[in-house]
Amino acid sequence: MDITQHLAITLKTLRQARGWSLSKLAEETGVSKAMLGQVERNESSPTVSTLWKIATGLNVPFSTFISPEADNPPVFDPQQQAMVVKPLFPWDDTLKYDHFSITLAPGALSESTPHEAGVIEHVVVISGELEMQIDGIWQTLAPDTGLRFAGDKPHAYRNRSGQTVHFHSLIHYPR
Repeated sequence: MDITQHLAITLKTLRQARGWSLSKLAEETGVSKAMLGQVERNESSPTVSTLWKIATGLNVPFSTFISPEADNPPVFDPQQQAMVVKPLFPWDDTLKYDHFSITLAPGALSESTPHEAGVIEHVVVISGELEMQIDGIWQTLAPDTGLRFAGDKPHAYRNRSGQTVHFHSLIHYPR
């Protein structure tokens, strides 16, 4: 099963388990009913940003949508491949975290919808310069520096340089 098939099945299963219609799912995620239907029917691949919205609206870890059969496949924005997200460690139900290796293309901006209350995110830059906006304030992170912040606030990642930025993101969910 490829990742888009896994995504389609997982999304439909999660929605139906909650007894939600596509309209209710759209209301909870901020993603259009049409897009959600296309994803469920495996007719469209969502962007990373859209997938984050879906995960947040369903209150599930982002990695839920990554096929466990695949060997840590990257997830990327299919329109521009601006952001590539690769799980380093699969979802840990005991410790309640996701750990990702992420690359952000030159000039790319990725805005994240706030996660559920109590989520803490840790970002560590591996190479390049990453600009992060937390609650409207931009700051620059150089290689070998990190930032811990409340993931339940609006935040964004930006690369204004001509080089790809590589960073790790550990997202810790409340118990």
